[in-house]
Amino acid sequence: MDLNQYLKNLQVPNGRVDVVLDTDAYNEIDDQYAISLMLKSPQRFSVKAIVSAPFFNNNSTGPRDGMEKSYAEILNLLALMKSDFSEVYRGSTAFLTDEKTPVISEGANKIVQLAQTYSPENPLYIVAIGAITNVASALLIAPEIAQNIVVVWLGGHAIEWGKNDEFNCYQDVSAVRVVFGSACPLVLLPCAGVVDKVTTTKYELEHWLKGKNELCDYLVKHTTEEAESYAKDKPWSRVIWDITAVLWFFGDQKVMASRLIPCPVPEYDHRWAQNPNGKLINYVYTINRDKAFEILFNTLSK
Repeated sequence: MDLNQYLKNLQVPNGRVDVVLDTDAYNEIDDQYAISLMLKSPQRFSVKAIVSAPFFNNNSTGPRDGMEKSYAEILNLLALMKSDFSEVYRGSTAFLTDEKTPVISEGANKIVQLAQTYSPENPLYIVAIGAITNVASALLIAPEIAQNIVVVWLGGHAIEWGKNDEFNCYQDVSAVRVVFGSACPLVLLPCAGVVDKVTTTKYELEHWLKGKNELCDYLVKHTTEEAESYAKDKPWSRVIWDITAVLWFFGDQKVMASRLIPCPVPEYDHRWAQNPNGKLINYVYTINRDKAFEILFNTLSK
Protein backbone atom coordinates (compact mmCIF):
# COMPACT_ATOMS: atom_id res chain seq x y z
CA MET A 1 0.00 0.00 0.00
CA ASP A 2 1.43 3.38 -0.92
CA LEU A 3 1.71 6.08 1.72
CA ASN A 4 -1.12 8.27 0.39
CA GLN A 5 -3.55 5.36 0.44
CA TYR A 6 -2.37 4.35 3.90
CA LEU A 7 -2.96 7.85 5.26
CA LYS A 8 -6.36 8.00 3.57
CA ASN A 9 -7.36 4.76 5.27
CA LEU A 10 -6.58 6.28 8.66
CA GLN A 11 -9.32 8.87 8.20
CA VAL A 12 -13.04 8.48 8.77
CA PRO A 13 -14.45 6.99 5.55
CA ASN A 14 -17.27 8.58 3.59
CA GLY A 15 -20.54 6.76 3.21
CA ARG A 16 -21.39 3.19 4.15
CA VAL A 17 -18.60 0.77 5.04
CA ASP A 18 -18.20 -3.01 5.23
CA VAL A 19 -17.32 -4.00 8.76
CA VAL A 20 -16.60 -6.89 11.11
CA LEU A 21 -17.36 -6.38 14.80
CA ASP A 22 -15.14 -8.29 17.24
CA THR A 23 -16.67 -8.20 20.72
CA ASP A 24 -16.45 -9.70 24.21
CA ALA A 25 -20.17 -9.07 24.54
CA TYR A 26 -20.69 -10.69 27.96
CA ASN A 27 -17.76 -9.01 29.64
CA GLU A 28 -19.62 -5.94 30.88
CA ILE A 29 -22.58 -3.78 29.86
CA ASP A 30 -21.08 -1.61 27.14
CA ASP A 31 -20.62 -4.07 24.26
CA GLN A 32 -24.38 -4.52 24.09
CA TYR A 33 -24.80 -0.83 23.31
CA ALA A 34 -22.08 -0.93 20.65
CA ILE A 35 -23.53 -3.99 18.92
CA SER A 36 -27.00 -2.46 18.94
CA LEU A 37 -25.77 0.91 17.67
CA MET A 38 -23.93 -0.68 14.77
CA LEU A 39 -26.75 -2.98 13.68
CA LYS A 40 -29.32 -0.19 13.97
CA SER A 41 -27.22 2.13 11.77
CA PRO A 42 -27.53 0.52 8.32
CA GLN A 43 -26.86 3.85 6.65
CA ARG A 44 -23.30 3.65 8.05
CA PHE A 45 -22.53 -0.05 8.26
CA SER A 46 -22.84 -3.16 6.17
CA VAL A 47 -22.03 -5.71 8.87
CA LYS A 48 -20.35 -8.75 7.35
CA ALA A 49 -19.72 -10.67 10.58
CA ILE A 50 -19.79 -10.45 14.35
CA VAL A 51 -17.11 -12.48 16.13
CA SER A 52 -17.11 -13.28 19.85
CA ALA A 53 -13.87 -12.47 21.65
CA PRO A 54 -12.36 -14.21 24.69
CA PHE A 55 -12.22 -12.56 28.09
CA PHE A 56 -11.47 -13.60 31.67
CA ASN A 57 -12.85 -11.80 34.71
CA ASN A 58 -15.56 -12.40 37.32
CA ASN A 59 -18.08 -13.00 34.54
CA SER A 60 -16.25 -16.03 33.14
CA THR A 61 -14.22 -19.01 34.26
CA GLY A 62 -11.60 -18.44 31.56
CA PRO A 63 -11.09 -17.14 28.00
CA ARG A 64 -13.02 -20.01 26.39
CA ASP A 65 -16.00 -19.54 28.71
CA GLY A 66 -15.89 -15.77 28.14
CA MET A 67 -15.93 -16.28 24.39
CA GLU A 68 -18.84 -18.74 24.57
CA LYS A 69 -20.85 -16.46 26.86
CA SER A 70 -20.17 -13.58 24.51
CA TYR A 71 -21.38 -15.65 21.57
CA ALA A 72 -24.61 -16.40 23.44
CA GLU A 73 -25.05 -12.74 24.38
CA ILE A 74 -24.70 -11.65 20.74
CA LEU A 75 -27.51 -14.05 19.83
CA ASN A 76 -29.57 -12.73 22.74
CA LEU A 77 -29.23 -9.15 21.49
CA LEU A 78 -30.19 -10.17 17.98
CA ALA A 79 -33.35 -11.75 19.37
CA LEU A 80 -34.18 -8.60 21.33
CA MET A 81 -33.74 -6.54 18.17
CA LYS A 82 -35.81 -9.05 16.21
CA SER A 83 -32.95 -9.14 13.74
CA ASP A 84 -32.43 -11.86 11.16
CA PHE A 85 -28.66 -11.24 11.07
CA SER A 86 -26.95 -14.63 11.17
CA GLU A 87 -23.24 -14.04 10.45
CA VAL A 88 -22.10 -14.69 14.04
CA TYR A 89 -18.90 -16.65 14.68
CA ARG A 90 -17.12 -18.10 17.68
CA GLY A 91 -13.67 -16.66 18.26
CA SER A 92 -10.54 -17.71 20.12
CA THR A 93 -10.74 -20.12 23.05
CA ALA A 94 -7.46 -18.85 24.52
CA PHE A 95 -5.15 -15.86 24.39
CA LEU A 96 -1.96 -15.94 22.31
CA THR A 97 0.94 -17.82 23.87
CA ASP A 98 3.47 -15.85 21.83
CA GLU A 99 3.65 -13.41 18.91
CA LYS A 100 3.96 -16.06 16.21
CA THR A 101 1.29 -18.67 16.90
CA PRO A 102 -2.35 -17.89 16.03
CA VAL A 103 -5.32 -19.27 17.93
CA ILE A 104 -7.31 -20.96 15.18
CA SER A 105 -11.06 -20.34 15.33
CA GLU A 106 -14.00 -19.96 12.98
CA GLY A 107 -13.98 -16.25 13.78
CA ALA A 108 -10.33 -15.71 12.87
CA ASN A 109 -10.79 -17.79 9.73
CA LYS A 110 -13.84 -15.73 8.77
CA ILE A 111 -11.86 -12.50 9.14
CA VAL A 112 -9.18 -13.92 6.84
CA GLN A 113 -11.75 -15.15 4.32
CA LEU A 114 -13.48 -11.78 4.19
CA ALA A 115 -10.31 -9.65 4.18
CA GLN A 116 -8.91 -11.54 1.22
CA THR A 117 -11.75 -10.18 -0.93
CA TYR A 118 -10.95 -6.51 -0.17
CA SER A 119 -8.16 -4.14 -1.19
CA PRO A 120 -6.32 -1.05 0.09
CA GLU A 121 -8.65 1.08 -2.02
CA ASN A 122 -11.71 -0.71 -0.66
CA PRO A 123 -10.77 -1.95 2.81
CA LEU A 124 -12.67 -4.08 5.30
CA TYR A 125 -13.05 -2.29 8.63
CA ILE A 126 -12.59 -4.36 11.77
CA VAL A 127 -14.04 -2.77 14.90
CA ALA A 128 -12.50 -4.54 17.89
CA ILE A 129 -13.86 -3.80 21.35
CA GLY A 130 -12.27 -6.54 23.44
CA ALA A 131 -9.01 -8.44 23.66
CA ILE A 132 -7.71 -8.32 20.11
CA THR A 133 -6.83 -12.03 19.94
CA ASN A 134 -9.05 -12.84 16.96
CA VAL A 135 -7.65 -10.03 14.82
CA ALA A 136 -4.06 -10.87 15.72
CA SER A 137 -4.70 -14.53 14.91
CA ALA A 138 -6.12 -13.60 11.51
CA LEU A 139 -3.00 -11.52 10.78
CA LEU A 140 -0.74 -14.40 11.83
CA ILE A 141 -2.69 -16.84 9.65
CA ALA A 142 -2.54 -14.55 6.60
CA PRO A 143 -0.20 -11.55 7.07
CA GLU A 144 -1.02 -10.28 3.57
CA ILE A 145 -4.50 -9.20 4.67
CA ALA A 146 -2.97 -6.28 6.62
CA GLN A 147 -3.15 -4.08 3.51
CA ASN A 148 -6.84 -4.89 3.01
CA ILE A 149 -8.13 -3.99 6.48
CA VAL A 150 -8.42 -1.03 8.83
CA VAL A 151 -8.53 -1.88 12.53
CA VAL A 152 -10.44 0.41 14.90
CA TRP A 153 -9.56 -0.73 18.44
CA LEU A 154 -10.73 0.42 21.84
CA GLY A 155 -7.95 -0.53 24.20
CA GLY A 156 -5.02 0.64 26.25
CA HIS A 157 -4.89 3.90 28.15
CA ALA A 158 -3.90 7.36 26.98
CA ILE A 159 -0.24 7.64 26.01
CA GLU A 160 0.44 10.12 28.82
CA TRP A 161 -1.35 7.96 31.40
CA GLY A 162 1.78 6.13 32.51
CA LYS A 163 0.62 2.60 33.22
CA ASN A 164 -1.19 0.76 30.46
CA ASP A 165 -2.94 -1.92 32.51
CA GLU A 166 -6.25 -1.63 30.64
CA PHE A 167 -8.48 -4.73 30.46
CA ASN A 168 -8.57 -5.23 26.68
CA CYS A 169 -4.82 -4.68 26.48
CA TYR A 170 -3.38 -6.56 29.45
CA GLN A 171 -5.35 -9.74 28.77
CA ASP A 172 -3.39 -10.42 25.58
CA VAL A 173 -0.37 -8.18 25.19
CA SER A 174 1.06 -10.53 22.56
CA ALA A 175 -2.00 -9.99 20.37
CA VAL A 176 -1.77 -6.21 20.74
CA ARG A 177 1.89 -6.31 19.74
CA VAL A 178 1.05 -8.40 16.67
CA VAL A 179 -1.60 -5.95 15.48
CA PHE A 180 0.45 -2.84 16.31
CA GLY A 181 3.48 -4.37 14.63
CA SER A 182 1.61 -5.27 11.46
CA ALA A 183 1.23 -3.09 8.38
CA CYS A 184 -2.52 -2.51 8.83
CA PRO A 185 -3.83 1.03 9.36
CA LEU A 186 -4.89 1.41 13.00
CA VAL A 187 -7.29 3.76 14.78
CA LEU A 188 -6.76 3.74 18.57
CA LEU A 189 -9.34 4.82 21.15
CA PRO A 190 -7.62 4.87 24.57
CA CYS A 191 -9.70 4.15 27.65
CA ALA A 192 -8.46 6.04 30.74
CA GLY A 193 -7.79 9.65 29.80
CA VAL A 194 -10.06 9.70 26.73
CA VAL A 195 -13.03 7.33 26.52
CA ASP A 196 -13.62 7.31 30.29
CA LYS A 197 -15.53 10.60 29.99
CA VAL A 198 -18.36 8.86 28.08
CA THR A 199 -20.51 8.15 31.16
CA THR A 200 -24.25 7.94 31.75
CA THR A 201 -26.58 7.44 34.73
CA LYS A 202 -29.71 5.51 35.63
CA TYR A 203 -31.90 8.60 35.33
CA GLU A 204 -30.56 9.58 31.91
CA LEU A 205 -31.02 6.01 30.63
CA GLU A 206 -34.56 5.87 31.97
CA HIS A 207 -35.45 9.24 30.44
CA TRP A 208 -34.15 8.49 26.96
CA LEU A 209 -34.53 4.73 26.58
CA LYS A 210 -36.94 3.14 29.05
CA GLY A 211 -40.19 2.02 27.44
CA LYS A 212 -39.00 2.68 23.88
CA ASN A 213 -38.65 -0.97 22.86
CA GLU A 214 -37.66 -4.37 24.23
CA LEU A 215 -33.98 -3.84 23.50
CA CYS A 216 -33.88 -0.49 25.30
CA ASP A 217 -35.62 -1.91 28.35
CA TYR A 218 -33.06 -4.72 28.48
CA LEU A 219 -30.15 -2.29 28.27
CA VAL A 220 -31.53 0.00 30.98
CA LYS A 221 -32.30 -2.91 33.32
CA HIS A 222 -28.97 -4.63 32.69
CA THR A 223 -26.93 -1.45 33.21
CA THR A 224 -28.83 -0.45 36.36
CA GLU A 225 -28.53 -3.90 37.92
CA GLU A 226 -24.82 -4.04 37.18
CA ALA A 227 -24.16 -0.61 38.70
CA GLU A 228 -26.34 -1.17 41.74
CA SER A 229 -24.60 -4.46 42.47
CA TYR A 230 -21.78 -2.33 43.90
CA ALA A 231 -23.33 1.15 44.34
CA LYS A 232 -26.91 0.66 45.53
CA ASP A 233 -28.26 3.78 47.30
CA LYS A 234 -25.17 5.69 46.19
CA PRO A 235 -24.56 8.07 43.28
CA TRP A 236 -23.18 6.22 40.26
CA SER A 237 -22.39 6.65 36.60
CA ARG A 238 -21.17 4.06 34.12
CA VAL A 239 -18.79 4.42 31.22
CA ILE A 240 -20.29 2.99 28.03
CA TRP A 241 -16.82 2.48 26.60
CA ASP A 242 -17.40 0.50 23.46
CA ILE A 243 -19.85 2.78 21.67
CA THR A 244 -16.97 5.11 20.88
CA ALA A 245 -15.34 2.64 18.47
CA VAL A 246 -18.60 2.58 16.51
CA LEU A 247 -19.11 6.33 16.79
CA TRP A 248 -15.72 7.01 15.21
CA PHE A 249 -17.45 6.40 11.88
CA PHE A 250 -19.84 9.31 12.60
CA GLY A 251 -17.08 11.82 11.90
CA ASP A 252 -19.40 14.21 10.10
CA GLN A 253 -21.19 14.80 13.42
CA LYS A 254 -18.01 15.91 15.20
CA VAL A 255 -18.16 13.30 17.96
CA MET A 256 -14.41 13.14 18.52
CA ALA A 257 -11.07 14.57 17.50
CA SER A 258 -7.91 12.68 16.63
CA ARG A 259 -4.37 13.17 15.40
CA LEU A 260 -1.71 11.08 13.71
CA ILE A 261 1.08 9.79 15.96
CA PRO A 262 3.85 7.20 15.62
CA CYS A 263 2.52 3.84 16.78
CA PRO A 264 3.44 3.21 20.42
CA VAL A 265 4.75 -0.18 21.54
CA PRO A 266 2.70 -2.09 24.15
CA GLU A 267 5.19 -3.65 26.54
CA TYR A 268 4.72 -6.75 28.68
CA ASP A 269 5.15 -4.66 31.85
CA HIS A 270 1.87 -2.90 30.90
CA ARG A 271 3.42 0.37 29.85
CA TRP A 272 3.69 2.14 26.52
CA ALA A 273 7.09 2.42 24.90
CA GLN A 274 7.61 5.09 22.27
CA ASN A 275 8.94 4.42 18.77
CA PRO A 276 9.33 7.69 16.85
CA ASN A 277 9.91 5.68 13.67
CA GLY A 278 6.80 3.53 14.06
CA LYS A 279 3.99 3.49 11.52
CA LEU A 280 1.52 6.34 11.85
CA ILE A 281 -1.78 5.58 13.56
CA ASN A 282 -4.90 7.69 14.12
CA TYR A 283 -5.04 8.45 17.85
CA VAL A 284 -8.34 9.71 19.30
CA TYR A 285 -7.60 12.22 22.07
CA THR A 286 -10.96 13.76 22.96
CA ILE A 287 -14.65 12.89 22.69
CA ASN A 288 -17.79 15.02 22.81
CA ARG A 289 -19.71 13.08 25.44
CA ASP A 290 -23.08 14.76 24.86
CA LYS A 291 -22.96 14.28 21.09
CA ALA A 292 -22.04 10.62 21.59
CA PHE A 293 -25.11 9.96 23.71
CA GLU A 294 -27.36 12.04 21.46
CA ILE A 295 -26.53 9.70 18.57
CA LEU A 296 -26.77 6.58 20.74
CA PHE A 297 -30.13 7.41 22.32
CA ASN A 298 -31.70 8.60 19.08
CA THR A 299 -30.60 5.43 17.29
CA LEU A 300 -31.57 2.86 19.92
CA SER A 301 -34.93 4.39 20.74
CA LYS A 302 -36.23 4.07 17.17
